[in-house]
Amino acid sequence: MALSTRLAWPLRPALAALRRAAPGQPRGLSTLPGPTHTLDLRGIFPPLATPFSPAQEVDYARLEGNLCRYASIPFRGLVVLGSNGEYPYLAPQERLELVSCVRRALPKDRLLLAGSGCESTQATIKLTVSMAEAGADVALVVTPCYYRGAMTSAALVRHYTEVADASPIPVVLYSVPANTGLDLSLEAVLTLAQHPNIIGIKDSGGDITRIGLMVHKTRQEDFQVLAGSAGFLLASYALGASGGVCALANVLGAPLCQLDRLCREGRWQEARDLQHRLIEPNVAVTRQFGIPGLKQAMEWFGYYGGPCRAPLAPLSPPQVEELRSTFSANGWL
Repeated sequence: MALSTRLAWPLRPALAALRRAAPGQPRGLSTLPGPTHTLDLRGIFPPLATPFSPAQEVDYARLEGNLCRYASIPFRGLVVLGSNGEYPYLAPQERLELVSCVRRALPKDRLLLAGSGCESTQATIKLTVSMAEAGADVALVVTPCYYRGAMTSAALVRHYTEVADASPIPVVLYSVPANTGLDLSLEAVLTLAQHPNIIGIKDSGGDITRIGLMVHKTRQEDFQVLAGSAGFLLASYALGASGGVCALANVLGAPLCQLDRLCREGRWQEARDLQHRLIEPNVAVTRQFGIPGLKQAMEWFGYYGGPCRAPLAPLSPPQVEELRSTFSANGWL
């Protein structure tokens, strides 16, 4: 392991002392034996949608308006530049400005996770350092995938190790096979979990067996598993996941935080009833209608969704009605 990695081990107690524990978090689910976490990721993180003007420019005033409304919801923090933020469509300067804008508006006790994954290791390191300078607390690093045939476990372990060695902030792995066509293997995750600057994974694949194994096999590491979708949040919590990065939280943030609380308090019947009502809306704003559906739903709940950047197209009128029907049938509209 690199010298910078070995030198990071003695810094853990100091880092832990500098980090604030998640406010108001009941302890019901956090009973697994293991080390004290350098950074507490328990709770719900919405991966923010990026608001655009009708001319498809980033609308920072609308973003600040959404952030003001999100401030009243007990999120653990926010994710900027995730898949739902239309990250691939943003220019480098826009990415940094978005992180800076959100950091200024975000209360100090809430975490800011920023997407910094690029196709090359060199570019990922450079952007990760820039994200830290812009105010990010954690780098969320998606798997490089353009040459997915060459992205073996060994190649990905090498990539993430070099990024984590160079990163001035902790790193969270990001596996989203629906977008990348690439699943970060369990073998690679278990190897990377031993790195002192890699503190967790956002897993969006939806394989509950895999999530359970990651929690089980990393329980002695400073490593936390985050469910990557609201559709399997309860199941992930039941297996020991720490929290969730859920697109639906842009729309139904308070109910998702309620589900988080119910699980931590062991109120499983209430949690199950709530989870059932969230599954269809979650599918609608992710797999079925994607970001255009998410932004349309945001409008109904008082947020600014606005247009997507081309080539993403708005929903057709029949699709809008189908989306509305899904939310209505589950009691949200």
